[in-house]
Amino acid sequence: MSQGPRTGLAAVSAALLAMSRHLEVRDVLKTIVASARELLDAEYAALGVPDDHGGFAQFVVDGVSEEQWKAIGPLPRQHGILAAMLHDAKTERLADVRKDPRFEGWPSAHPDMSDFLGLPIKDGEETIGALFLANKNCPKPQGGCGFTQDDEELLGILAQHAAIALTNARLYERSRELTIAEERSRIAHELHDAVSQKLFSLRLTAQAAATLMDRDPDRAKGELAHVAELAAQAADELRAAVVELRPAALDEDGLVATLRTQIQVLDRAHSAHVTFTTSGIKALPAAQEEAMLRVAQEALHNALRHSGAEKVRVTLDKHGQGAILRVTDDGTGFDPKAVRSAGRHLGLVSMRDRSGGVGGRLTVESEPGKGTTIEMEVPGG
Repeated sequence: MSQGPRTGLAAVSAALLAMSRHLEVRDVLKTIVASARELLDAEYAALGVPDDHGGFAQFVVDGVSEEQWKAIGPLPRQHGILAAMLHDAKTERLADVRKDPRFEGWPSAHPDMSDFLGLPIKDGEETIGALFLANKNCPKPQGGCGFTQDDEELLGILAQHAAIALTNARLYERSRELTIAEERSRIAHELHDAVSQKLFSLRLTAQAAATLMDRDPDRAKGELAHVAELAAQAADELRAAVVELRPAALDEDGLVATLRTQIQVLDRAHSAHVTFTTSGIKALPAAQEEAMLRVAQEALHNALRHSGAEKVRVTLDKHGQGAILRVTDDGTGFDPKAVRSAGRHLGLVSMRDRSGGVGGRLTVESEPGKGTTIEMEVPGG
């Protein structure tokens, strides 16, 4: 194999381990592209996952700046060399891609490329992507390609493992989608049961108030006060459900911004004062960020609905390579052992499952009259 500065068994091993570490499809694609570019010492690398309409469902590049990528414009279609790799399912190694008869030109902002190595990523007989590199950082033989047969073999090994990592990531995301669908179904049932009961009581109480209005105004006034109380409870149920059902903007905004926005909404909506502080946080793996968000939502729901707290404090801080989340309230508190023995969980089982599912740890500190602290720690990536 080529003995460039970034090749060798240790480098290959590191690349394969990096690919297997991620569970999100987008993270896997980025790792594959970065690993391929580094291992083969190329200026540019890209990976396209085809859709069913002649385009690409996802297209990830490495070596192109964000400004360049925006200037290039829409994602490429499946044509020319890309189509050959996807449909003919064979490796292409070219001395100058621009001289190939299938070359159809670049957008004006596209970086200039010459020598080219590309191959399909296959899962069995299905082509699930195309991986390619351009502009190897080495002296080029006269009229020849900088990429060698050894490079082709190395990229082939990488592509085989990329297929496994990508397939596993897809299976994980489908599994998570099913879990989210089940969770939404559970919330819908809870919402129906809770709010329907409140609205039924609200209607009966309003009817009673109307009947009493003429003959017993004082009792009617009391019934109307009860109507207002029931309406507030129903609004709380709806508000809590909407917060939980609303898709978290984690992909666009990240965990910190998403948490801050939701906590600002809760602070305005409830009488308790809800605050959020954070320090030193970097981006975490997507699964860990989602788990932390859901645990924070559950803990906030408990604090605002059940504890009678006047203050709820949420903190998110750097902890080693990972992060630690704390939700602390000054409410009535509870005895965790008594809650378990009574068969009431206050969402603790769900929070522990979410935390454990991403390699995290959840602790609960509470006692009657002394408030509650929910703490979740994740390892990072």
